[in-house]
Amino acid sequence: MSMRVKSVEPGSPAQKAGILPGTLLLSVDGNQLNDALDYQYYTASPSFQLAATIEGRLRYLDIQKDQYTPFGCDFDSYLGDEKHSCSNHCIFCFIDQLPPCARENLWFKDDDARLSFLFGNYITLTNMSQEEVDRIIRMRISPLNISVHTTDPQLRIRMLANKRAGEVLAYLDQFAQAGITMNFQLVLCRGINDGDNLRRTLEDLQKYYPHVESIAAVPAGVTAHRKGLYPLQPYDPASAAQTLDILEEYGRKCRRELGTRLIYPGDEWYLLAGRTIPDYDFYEDFSQLENGVGMWRLYREEFLEELARPHGLVLPRKLDVVTGTLAAPLIREMAQAVHQRYPQISITVHPIRNDFFGGNVNVAGLVCGGDILAQCRGKLTSHTLCVPEVMVRTEGDMFLDDTTITQLAKELKVKVRLIPVSGAENCLALLGKPIPKDNTL
Repeated sequence: MSMRVKSVEPGSPAQKAGILPGTLLLSVDGNQLNDALDYQYYTASPSFQLAATIEGRLRYLDIQKDQYTPFGCDFDSYLGDEKHSCSNHCIFCFIDQLPPCARENLWFKDDDARLSFLFGNYITLTNMSQEEVDRIIRMRISPLNISVHTTDPQLRIRMLANKRAGEVLAYLDQFAQAGITMNFQLVLCRGINDGDNLRRTLEDLQKYYPHVESIAAVPAGVTAHRKGLYPLQPYDPASAAQTLDILEEYGRKCRRELGTRLIYPGDEWYLLAGRTIPDYDFYEDFSQLENGVGMWRLYREEFLEELARPHGLVLPRKLDVVTGTLAAPLIREMAQAVHQRYPQISITVHPIRNDFFGGNVNVAGLVCGGDILAQCRGKLTSHTLCVPEVMVRTEGDMFLDDTTITQLAKELKVKVRLIPVSGAENCLALLGKPIPKDNTL
Protein backbone atom coordinates (compact mmCIF):
# COMPACT_ATOMS: atom_id res chain seq x y z
CA MET A 1 0.00 0.00 0.00
CA SER A 2 1.00 3.63 -0.45
CA MET A 3 -0.40 7.12 -0.10
CA ARG A 4 -0.29 9.60 -2.98
CA VAL A 5 0.46 13.18 -1.94
CA LYS A 6 -1.94 15.76 -3.33
CA SER A 7 -0.18 18.87 -2.04
CA VAL A 8 2.65 19.90 0.27
CA GLU A 9 2.47 22.66 2.87
CA PRO A 10 5.00 25.44 2.06
CA GLY A 11 7.86 25.55 4.55
CA SER A 12 6.90 22.19 6.07
CA PRO A 13 9.34 19.36 6.85
CA ALA A 14 7.90 17.51 3.86
CA GLN A 15 8.74 20.33 1.47
CA LYS A 16 12.23 20.66 2.94
CA ALA A 17 12.73 16.92 2.42
CA GLY A 18 11.87 17.25 -1.28
CA ILE A 19 8.37 15.75 -1.22
CA LEU A 20 6.37 16.84 -4.29
CA PRO A 21 2.72 16.56 -5.30
CA GLY A 22 2.26 13.08 -6.77
CA THR A 23 4.84 11.50 -4.47
CA LEU A 24 3.95 8.04 -3.18
CA LEU A 25 4.61 7.63 0.55
CA LEU A 26 5.40 3.96 1.16
CA SER A 27 6.55 3.42 4.75
CA VAL A 28 7.97 5.06 7.87
CA ASP A 29 10.72 3.15 9.68
CA GLY A 30 9.53 0.06 7.85
CA ASN A 31 5.90 0.53 8.87
CA GLN A 32 3.65 0.45 5.83
CA LEU A 33 1.45 3.51 5.25
CA ASN A 34 -2.15 2.57 4.45
CA ASP A 35 -4.14 5.62 5.45
CA ALA A 36 -4.13 8.92 7.32
CA LEU A 37 -3.99 7.29 10.75
CA ASP A 38 -0.78 5.47 9.83
CA TYR A 39 0.61 8.67 8.36
CA GLN A 40 -0.20 10.84 11.38
CA TYR A 41 0.93 8.26 13.91
CA TYR A 42 4.30 7.40 12.37
CA THR A 43 5.27 10.89 11.20
CA ALA A 44 4.66 12.39 14.67
CA SER A 45 8.17 11.24 15.68
CA PRO A 46 10.98 13.85 15.62
CA SER A 47 13.11 11.55 13.48
CA PHE A 48 12.24 8.74 11.09
CA GLN A 49 13.20 7.18 7.80
CA LEU A 50 10.65 7.66 5.06
CA ALA A 51 10.47 5.41 2.00
CA ALA A 52 8.88 7.30 -0.90
CA THR A 53 8.67 7.21 -4.68
CA ILE A 54 9.44 10.71 -5.97
CA GLU A 55 9.09 11.29 -9.70
CA GLY A 56 9.32 7.55 -10.28
CA ARG A 57 12.44 7.02 -8.19
CA LEU A 58 12.46 5.09 -4.89
CA ARG A 59 14.18 7.11 -2.19
CA TYR A 60 14.86 6.68 1.51
CA LEU A 61 14.79 10.00 3.36
CA ASP A 62 16.07 10.60 6.88
CA ILE A 63 13.68 13.13 8.40
CA GLN A 64 14.48 15.39 11.35
CA LYS A 65 11.81 17.72 12.74
CA ASP A 66 10.25 18.97 15.96
CA GLN A 67 8.19 16.29 17.66
CA TYR A 68 4.48 16.46 16.76
CA THR A 69 5.11 19.15 14.15
CA PRO A 70 2.95 18.13 11.17
CA PHE A 71 5.01 16.63 8.38
CA GLY A 72 3.06 18.70 5.86
CA CYS A 73 1.43 16.40 3.28
CA ASP A 74 -2.17 16.54 2.15
CA PHE A 75 -4.11 13.81 0.34
CA ASP A 76 -7.18 13.46 -1.86
CA SER A 77 -9.32 12.48 1.14
CA TYR A 78 -8.96 13.12 4.87
CA LEU A 79 -8.63 9.35 5.36
CA GLY A 80 -5.93 8.91 2.75
CA ASP A 81 -8.06 6.23 1.06
CA GLU A 82 -11.72 5.32 0.60
CA LYS A 83 -14.19 5.14 3.48
CA HIS A 84 -15.06 1.63 4.66
CA SER A 85 -18.69 0.85 3.90
CA CYS A 86 -21.07 -1.02 6.17
CA SER A 87 -21.45 -4.79 5.66
CA ASN A 88 -24.62 -5.07 7.76
CA HIS A 89 -28.29 -5.08 6.85
CA CYS A 90 -29.69 -3.86 10.17
CA ILE A 91 -33.42 -4.30 10.63
CA PHE A 92 -33.63 -0.65 11.79
CA CYS A 93 -31.20 0.92 9.30
CA PHE A 94 -32.35 4.47 8.59
CA ILE A 95 -30.66 4.60 5.19
CA ASP A 96 -32.73 1.64 4.00
CA GLN A 97 -35.79 3.76 4.85
CA LEU A 98 -34.88 6.78 2.75
CA PRO A 99 -37.40 7.99 0.19
CA PRO A 100 -36.53 6.81 -3.35
CA CYS A 101 -35.93 10.42 -4.38
CA ALA A 102 -33.23 11.05 -1.74
CA ARG A 103 -29.96 12.31 -3.20
CA GLU A 104 -27.36 9.70 -4.11
CA ASN A 105 -24.71 10.54 -1.51
CA LEU A 106 -27.21 9.91 1.33
CA TRP A 107 -27.31 6.21 0.47
CA PHE A 108 -23.71 5.48 1.45
CA LYS A 109 -23.43 3.49 4.69
CA ASP A 110 -20.14 3.99 6.50
CA ASP A 111 -18.82 1.71 9.22
CA ASP A 112 -15.26 2.96 9.53
CA ALA A 113 -13.28 2.82 12.78
CA ARG A 114 -11.16 5.75 11.63
CA LEU A 115 -14.27 7.94 11.35
CA SER A 116 -15.21 6.87 14.87
CA PHE A 117 -11.95 8.28 16.18
CA LEU A 118 -11.78 11.34 13.93
CA PHE A 119 -15.41 12.46 13.85
CA GLY A 120 -17.28 10.49 16.51
CA ASN A 121 -19.13 8.18 14.09
CA TYR A 122 -20.51 4.95 15.54
CA ILE A 123 -19.25 1.61 14.26
CA THR A 124 -20.52 -1.97 14.65
CA LEU A 125 -17.10 -3.70 14.45
CA THR A 126 -18.39 -6.27 11.94
CA ASN A 127 -16.07 -5.27 9.13
CA MET A 128 -12.97 -5.09 11.33
CA SER A 129 -10.23 -7.70 11.23
CA GLN A 130 -8.03 -8.72 14.14
CA GLU A 131 -5.22 -6.84 12.42
CA GLU A 132 -7.25 -3.62 12.57
CA VAL A 133 -8.09 -4.22 16.23
CA ASP A 134 -4.39 -4.71 16.95
CA ARG A 135 -3.58 -1.44 15.17
CA ILE A 136 -6.14 0.47 17.23
CA ILE A 137 -4.59 -0.92 20.40
CA ARG A 138 -1.04 -0.28 19.22
CA MET A 139 -1.77 3.32 18.21
CA ARG A 140 -3.94 3.98 21.26
CA ILE A 141 -6.82 5.17 19.08
CA SER A 142 -9.30 6.33 21.68
CA PRO A 143 -12.13 6.93 22.28
CA LEU A 144 -14.10 4.57 20.05
CA ASN A 145 -17.83 4.95 19.54
CA ILE A 146 -19.49 1.56 19.13
CA SER A 147 -23.04 0.59 18.18
CA VAL A 148 -23.73 -2.46 20.33
CA HIS A 149 -27.56 -2.66 20.38
CA THR A 150 -27.49 -5.99 22.25
CA THR A 151 -24.92 -8.24 23.92
CA ASP A 152 -26.89 -11.37 23.04
CA PRO A 153 -24.72 -12.78 20.20
CA GLN A 154 -27.54 -14.53 18.36
CA LEU A 155 -29.90 -11.58 18.62
CA ARG A 156 -27.16 -9.24 17.40
CA ILE A 157 -26.62 -11.50 14.38
CA ARG A 158 -30.33 -11.31 13.64
CA MET A 159 -30.61 -7.55 14.16
CA LEU A 160 -27.54 -6.72 12.05
CA ALA A 161 -28.10 -9.55 9.54
CA ASN A 162 -24.38 -10.28 9.71
CA LYS A 163 -22.95 -13.63 10.78
CA ARG A 164 -19.94 -11.89 12.41
CA ALA A 165 -22.11 -9.62 14.57
CA GLY A 166 -21.95 -11.95 17.58
CA GLU A 167 -18.30 -12.97 17.51
CA VAL A 168 -16.94 -9.41 17.18
CA LEU A 169 -18.36 -8.57 20.61
CA ALA A 170 -15.11 -10.17 21.85
CA TYR A 171 -13.30 -7.08 20.54
CA LEU A 172 -14.86 -5.12 23.41
CA ASP A 173 -12.90 -7.25 25.87
CA GLN A 174 -9.67 -6.62 23.96
CA PHE A 175 -10.22 -2.87 23.87
CA ALA A 176 -11.05 -2.75 27.58
CA GLN A 177 -8.00 -4.84 28.52
CA ALA A 178 -5.83 -2.46 26.49
CA GLY A 179 -7.32 0.61 28.20
CA ILE A 180 -9.13 1.93 25.12
CA THR A 181 -12.01 4.22 26.09
CA MET A 182 -15.38 3.35 24.55
CA ASN A 183 -18.80 4.96 24.21
CA PHE A 184 -21.69 2.61 23.51
CA GLN A 185 -24.90 3.22 21.59
CA LEU A 186 -28.08 1.15 21.79
CA VAL A 187 -30.72 1.62 19.11
CA LEU A 188 -33.76 -0.03 20.66
CA CYS A 189 -36.46 -1.72 18.62
CA ARG A 190 -39.79 -2.26 20.31
CA GLY A 191 -40.28 -5.86 21.42
CA ILE A 192 -36.87 -6.97 20.08
CA ASN A 193 -33.89 -5.74 22.11
CA ASP A 194 -35.70 -3.92 24.91
CA GLY A 195 -37.28 -5.40 28.05
CA ASP A 196 -35.30 -8.25 29.61
CA ASN A 197 -32.80 -8.21 26.74
CA LEU A 198 -32.06 -4.56 27.50
CA ARG A 199 -31.46 -5.48 31.14
CA ARG A 200 -28.95 -8.13 30.07
CA THR A 201 -27.20 -5.69 27.73
CA LEU A 202 -26.88 -3.00 30.41
CA GLU A 203 -25.57 -5.54 32.93
CA ASP A 204 -22.96 -6.74 30.45
CA LEU A 205 -21.81 -3.31 29.26
CA GLN A 206 -21.51 -1.62 32.66
CA LYS A 207 -18.87 -4.21 33.55
CA TYR A 208 -16.49 -2.48 31.16
CA TYR A 209 -16.33 0.56 33.42
CA PRO A 210 -14.05 2.58 33.68
CA HIS A 211 -13.17 1.85 30.05
CA VAL A 212 -16.74 2.56 29.02
CA GLU A 213 -17.38 6.28 29.31
CA SER A 214 -21.09 6.31 28.48
CA ILE A 215 -23.99 4.15 27.29
CA ALA A 216 -26.76 5.89 25.37
CA ALA A 217 -30.08 4.39 24.29
CA VAL A 218 -32.33 5.83 21.59
CA PRO A 219 -35.49 4.52 19.93
CA ALA A 220 -35.20 3.30 16.34
CA GLY A 221 -36.35 5.80 13.75
CA VAL A 222 -39.19 4.46 11.60
CA THR A 223 -40.01 6.28 8.37
CA ALA A 224 -42.94 5.74 6.02
CA HIS A 225 -40.64 4.04 3.49
CA ARG A 226 -40.30 0.52 4.88
CA LYS A 227 -41.88 -1.57 2.13
CA GLY A 228 -40.22 -4.98 2.11
CA LEU A 229 -38.29 -4.28 5.33
CA TYR A 230 -38.59 -5.83 8.79
CA PRO A 231 -41.96 -4.80 10.31
CA LEU A 232 -40.78 -2.51 13.10
CA GLN A 233 -43.36 -1.04 15.45
CA PRO A 234 -42.66 2.48 16.75
CA TYR A 235 -42.72 3.13 20.49
CA ASP A 236 -45.87 4.62 21.96
CA PRO A 237 -46.14 6.48 25.32
CA ALA A 238 -46.66 3.27 27.34
CA SER A 239 -43.82 1.26 25.78
CA ALA A 240 -41.51 4.30 25.91
CA ALA A 241 -42.26 4.68 29.63
CA GLN A 242 -41.50 0.99 30.27
CA THR A 243 -38.15 1.27 28.49
CA LEU A 244 -37.32 4.53 30.24
CA ASP A 245 -37.98 2.90 33.62
CA ILE A 246 -35.34 0.25 32.85
CA LEU A 247 -32.77 2.78 31.66
CA GLU A 248 -33.26 5.00 34.69
CA GLU A 249 -33.18 2.02 37.06
CA TYR A 250 -29.77 0.95 35.77
CA GLY A 251 -28.54 4.52 35.67
CA ARG A 252 -29.31 4.90 39.37
CA LYS A 253 -27.61 1.57 40.06
CA CYS A 254 -24.44 2.74 38.29
CA ARG A 255 -24.59 6.03 40.15
CA ARG A 256 -24.65 4.20 43.48
CA GLU A 257 -22.04 1.58 42.63
CA LEU A 258 -19.69 3.40 40.23
CA GLY A 259 -20.14 7.05 41.12
CA THR A 260 -21.38 7.91 37.63
CA ARG A 261 -24.77 7.47 35.96
CA LEU A 262 -23.08 5.95 32.89
CA ILE A 263 -26.43 5.06 31.23
CA TYR A 264 -28.29 7.91 29.55
CA PRO A 265 -31.69 7.74 27.84
CA GLY A 266 -32.10 9.89 24.73
CA ASP A 267 -34.38 12.91 25.14
CA GLU A 268 -36.99 11.31 22.90
CA TRP A 269 -37.87 8.70 25.55
CA TYR A 270 -38.98 11.44 27.95
CA LEU A 271 -40.94 13.31 25.31
CA LEU A 272 -42.64 10.14 24.08
CA ALA A 273 -43.51 9.09 27.63
CA GLY A 274 -44.78 12.57 28.52
CA ARG A 275 -42.22 12.99 31.29
CA THR A 276 -40.10 15.96 32.31
CA ILE A 277 -36.57 16.12 30.90
CA PRO A 278 -34.07 15.58 33.76
CA ASP A 279 -32.14 18.41 35.38
CA TYR A 280 -28.79 19.62 34.08
CA ASP A 281 -26.74 17.62 36.61
CA PHE A 282 -28.34 14.35 35.48
CA TYR A 283 -26.24 14.39 32.30
CA GLU A 284 -22.89 14.92 34.06
CA ASP A 285 -20.48 15.82 31.19
CA PHE A 286 -23.06 15.51 28.35
CA SER A 287 -20.93 12.85 26.67
CA GLN A 288 -23.57 11.75 24.14
CA LEU A 289 -25.05 14.98 22.84
CA GLU A 290 -24.63 13.75 19.26
CA ASN A 291 -27.19 11.06 20.09
CA GLY A 292 -29.73 13.56 21.33
CA VAL A 293 -28.93 12.79 24.97
CA GLY A 294 -29.33 15.90 27.11
CA MET A 295 -29.58 18.22 24.12
CA TRP A 296 -32.96 19.58 25.25
CA ARG A 297 -31.75 20.42 28.77
CA LEU A 298 -28.41 21.89 27.63
CA TYR A 299 -30.07 24.08 25.00
CA ARG A 300 -32.63 25.42 27.48
CA GLU A 301 -30.10 26.18 30.21
CA GLU A 302 -27.67 27.91 27.83
CA PHE A 303 -30.44 29.88 26.14
CA LEU A 304 -31.93 31.20 29.39
CA GLU A 305 -28.50 31.96 30.84
CA GLU A 306 -27.64 34.05 27.79
CA LEU A 307 -31.04 35.73 27.79
CA ALA A 308 -30.53 36.83 31.42
CA ARG A 309 -27.33 38.70 30.55
CA PRO A 310 -27.39 42.43 29.74
CA HIS A 311 -27.45 43.02 25.98
CA GLY A 312 -27.68 46.79 25.72
CA LEU A 313 -29.98 48.16 23.07
CA VAL A 314 -32.22 45.47 21.58
CA LEU A 315 -34.08 46.72 18.52
CA PRO A 316 -37.66 45.74 17.69
CA ARG A 317 -37.91 42.78 15.34
CA LYS A 318 -40.39 40.25 14.11
CA LEU A 319 -39.28 36.75 13.16
CA ASP A 320 -40.59 33.39 12.01
CA VAL A 321 -38.74 30.26 13.13
CA VAL A 322 -39.10 26.70 11.83
CA THR A 323 -38.24 23.57 13.80
CA GLY A 324 -39.13 19.89 14.01
CA THR A 325 -42.25 18.80 15.87
CA LEU A 326 -40.17 17.17 18.63
CA ALA A 327 -38.41 20.39 19.64
CA ALA A 328 -41.37 22.70 18.98
CA PRO A 329 -42.57 22.97 22.63
CA LEU A 330 -39.07 23.94 23.77
CA ILE A 331 -38.55 26.49 20.98
CA ARG A 332 -41.96 28.02 21.71
CA GLU A 333 -41.05 28.29 25.40
CA MET A 334 -37.82 30.10 24.53
CA ALA A 335 -39.62 32.41 22.07
CA GLN A 336 -42.04 33.36 24.83
CA ALA A 337 -39.16 33.96 27.24
CA VAL A 338 -37.55 36.31 24.72
CA HIS A 339 -40.82 38.23 24.25
CA GLN A 340 -41.35 38.47 28.01
CA ARG A 341 -37.91 40.03 28.52
CA TYR A 342 -37.95 42.06 25.32
CA PRO A 343 -41.59 42.83 24.38
CA GLN A 344 -40.37 44.53 21.21
CA ILE A 345 -39.41 41.12 19.80
CA SER A 346 -42.10 38.87 18.40
CA ILE A 347 -41.25 35.31 17.33
CA THR A 348 -43.66 32.89 15.65
CA VAL A 349 -42.61 29.23 15.81
CA HIS A 350 -43.70 26.86 13.05
CA PRO A 351 -43.41 23.13 13.86
CA ILE A 352 -42.77 21.35 10.56
CA ARG A 353 -44.30 17.91 10.15
CA ASN A 354 -41.86 15.68 8.29
CA ASP A 355 -43.81 14.46 5.28
CA PHE A 356 -40.62 13.78 3.30
CA PHE A 357 -39.60 10.91 5.59
CA GLY A 358 -42.94 10.26 7.30
CA GLY A 359 -43.27 7.74 10.11
CA ASN A 360 -42.04 8.86 13.52
CA VAL A 361 -39.30 11.16 12.16
CA ASN A 362 -39.69 14.41 14.09
CA VAL A 363 -36.23 15.90 14.74
CA ALA A 364 -35.22 19.31 13.39
CA GLY A 365 -32.12 17.99 11.64
CA LEU A 366 -34.21 15.94 9.20
CA VAL A 367 -36.70 18.64 8.26
CA CYS A 368 -36.67 19.26 4.51
CA GLY A 369 -37.17 22.42 2.49
CA GLY A 370 -40.16 21.07 0.59
CA ASP A 371 -42.06 20.51 3.83
CA ILE A 372 -41.20 24.03 5.00
CA LEU A 373 -42.52 25.44 1.73
CA ALA A 374 -45.73 23.44 1.88
CA GLN A 375 -46.48 24.20 5.53
CA CYS A 376 -45.34 27.83 5.78
CA ARG A 377 -46.70 29.22 2.53
CA GLY A 378 -49.16 32.00 3.43
CA LYS A 379 -48.61 31.53 7.18
CA LEU A 380 -45.49 33.59 7.90
CA THR A 381 -45.89 36.67 10.08
CA SER A 382 -42.67 38.46 9.16
CA HIS A 383 -40.20 39.01 6.34
CA THR A 384 -37.46 36.94 8.02
CA LEU A 385 -37.53 33.16 8.28
CA CYS A 386 -35.02 31.66 10.71
CA VAL A 387 -33.87 28.16 9.79
CA PRO A 388 -31.72 26.07 12.18
CA GLU A 389 -28.41 25.46 10.43
CA VAL A 390 -28.64 21.75 11.32
CA MET A 391 -31.30 21.42 8.62
CA VAL A 392 -28.90 22.16 5.77
CA ARG A 393 -25.66 20.58 4.64
CA THR A 394 -22.34 22.03 5.78
CA GLU A 395 -22.16 24.29 2.72
CA GLY A 396 -25.24 26.00 4.14
CA ASP A 397 -27.15 26.01 0.88
CA MET A 398 -29.31 22.88 0.56
CA PHE A 399 -31.76 20.71 2.51
CA LEU A 400 -31.86 16.91 2.39
CA ASP A 401 -34.49 16.98 -0.35
CA ASP A 402 -32.26 19.26 -2.51
CA THR A 403 -34.42 22.32 -1.91
CA THR A 404 -32.05 25.30 -1.77
CA ILE A 405 -32.03 28.24 0.61
CA THR A 406 -32.38 30.55 -2.39
CA GLN A 407 -35.46 28.64 -3.57
CA LEU A 408 -36.98 28.78 -0.08
CA ALA A 409 -36.45 32.55 0.12
CA LYS A 410 -37.80 33.18 -3.37
CA GLU A 411 -40.96 31.10 -3.04
CA LEU A 412 -41.85 32.33 0.45
CA LYS A 413 -40.82 35.91 -0.42
CA VAL A 414 -38.73 36.30 2.73
CA LYS A 415 -35.14 36.65 3.81
CA VAL A 416 -33.90 33.27 5.08
CA ARG A 417 -31.41 33.38 7.91
CA LEU A 418 -29.55 30.32 9.18
CA ILE A 419 -29.33 30.32 12.97
CA PRO A 420 -27.09 28.27 15.31
CA VAL A 421 -28.52 25.38 17.27
CA SER A 422 -26.60 25.86 20.51
CA GLY A 423 -28.69 27.58 23.15
CA ALA A 424 -26.54 30.65 23.80
CA GLU A 425 -25.79 31.33 20.14
CA ASN A 426 -29.41 30.77 19.18
CA CYS A 427 -30.48 33.32 21.77
CA LEU A 428 -28.02 35.88 20.41
CA ALA A 429 -29.24 35.28 16.87
CA LEU A 430 -32.88 35.84 17.85
CA LEU A 431 -31.92 39.03 19.69
CA GLY A 432 -30.08 40.29 16.61
CA LYS A 433 -26.75 40.33 18.42
CA PRO A 434 -23.40 39.27 16.90
CA ILE A 435 -22.10 35.81 17.72
CA PRO A 436 -18.46 35.74 18.87
CA LYS A 437 -16.22 34.47 16.07
CA ASP A 438 -14.49 31.96 18.33
CA ASN A 439 -17.92 30.64 19.38
CA THR A 440 -17.09 31.17 23.05
CA LEU A 441 -19.60 33.10 25.10
